[in-house]
Amino acid sequence: MSATDDVGDGRVSPRGRVKRRPRSASIIASILSRPVTEPAPDAPSPAAVAAVRLRGSVQLRHVDVGSCNGCEIEIASAFAPTYDVGRFGARLVASPRHADTLLVTGVVTRNMSGPLRRTLEAVPHPTVVVACGDCAVDGGMFREAYGVESTLADIVRPDVVIPGCPPHPDAIVAAIRSLTRR
Repeated sequence: MSATDDVGDGRVSPRGRVKRRPRSASIIASILSRPVTEPAPDAPSPAAVAAVRLRGSVQLRHVDVGSCNGCEIEIASAFAPTYDVGRFGARLVASPRHADTLLVTGVVTRNMSGPLRRTLEAVPHPTVVVACGDCAVDGGMFREAYGVESTLADIVRPDVVIPGCPPHPDAIVAAIRSLTRR
């Protein structure tokens, strides 16, 4: 082997040692060669748009009324950089007074029915209610549990339903896009 023969990803020095490229250069090149976010799903069909007309952006207040936190993990994924539902005009807010949409997860327990009703009263009208996950839609696997008071539909009719246990972040993004129409 001569002093200039290629070995792997480096070159052989005159002393017979392999000179390697710095690892940071290959990691940075790898990161920059990939897309940062998932591609945007297809725009929602007009039939999927909710009856309440919202324009441009949606301020969501998330209310967990008794879930197993599976839906919360998927909601966090939907708002994280990989799916980035914020690029379609959605934002989570801390106060129901700043929200125009409620994102409800879980089956309504006895301890959370009162706070859910107070949250519904605090949100300015017209209010859009999104039921996220099987538990919010129809009670899911906890429907007959002793601490369950009712389903979300018994308290307020949801405008948008996201089925799944837990729903995939793509389904959450598609439902929120049906509200923002982006």
